[in-house]
Amino acid sequence: MTAIAETTDTAPVVCHRDNEIAVITLNRPQRLNAFTAEMGSAIRAALDDTDADDSVRAVVITGSGRAFCAGADLSGGSSTFELRTGAPGEVPRDGGGMVSLRIFESLKPVVVAVNGPSAGVGVTMTLPADLRIASDDARFGFVFVRRGIVPEACSSWFLPRLVGLPTALRWTMGGQMVSAAEAFEHGLVQKVVPKDQVLAEAIAAARELTDGTAPVSVALTRQLMWRMGGADSPYAAHAADSKGIFYRGTMDDAAEGVTSFLEKRDPEFTDSVSTDLPRIF
Repeated sequence: MTAIAETTDTAPVVCHRDNEIAVITLNRPQRLNAFTAEMGSAIRAALDDTDADDSVRAVVITGSGRAFCAGADLSGGSSTFELRTGAPGEVPRDGGGMVSLRIFESLKPVVVAVNGPSAGVGVTMTLPADLRIASDDARFGFVFVRRGIVPEACSSWFLPRLVGLPTALRWTMGGQMVSAAEAFEHGLVQKVVPKDQVLAEAIAAARELTDGTAPVSVALTRQLMWRMGGADSPYAAHAADSKGIFYRGTMDDAAEGVTSFLEKRDPEFTDSVSTDLPRIF
């Protein structure tokens, strides 16, 4: 698997499997995969499916055609960002933020294959992923202030943690277009590769996160790292770590991890994310 092919399927998102890796593809190539509410709902539903399927070890998200995601679909014209509410005084939830939070909550590692230009929500919804692999022609547009709005999709929380506050301020307040090289320099992406290799590299990166590892331990580790990034002190981390070690230490995977090491063989972990995940938060 190398190049990302265009698909004739009319669904806003299509999914397929590369063995234990689930690939979620944004599928509006004729609109540069511009984001819609329907697409957001489809992404969240796909992640519900991958969380529930113990045969899925990791998720890769990518785009069809020449772009990853051009941002919000602006075909509605000047009223595009006039979100409708269900009741007077109610503030509707940001659709991009709902996708970001669903990625944040994923029980499986998430890697994004940024196969071309990406702007607005097309950038911000990727920030809760664990890794971003970019094609060499990728560009990242933090263009919100140039559209008269503000950064969304929880990016005011995620972006400074990934690239540092000064860089986040420069990119967002200036409505910057950021090259793949600059994104790599500041840690937004972890690798830049030729366009025809980006999906294969992302799948390989996903396998690095899951090969020989216990699925339940990976799920808990992912949540520990993300959630403790916003903790007030190390005491909160100590409390969460203690629960994790306590519960996992009594489960079959811990015994198998030690035994397989002593016996110099590959581990065969049997605890399942869908049934055996301890509640430590």
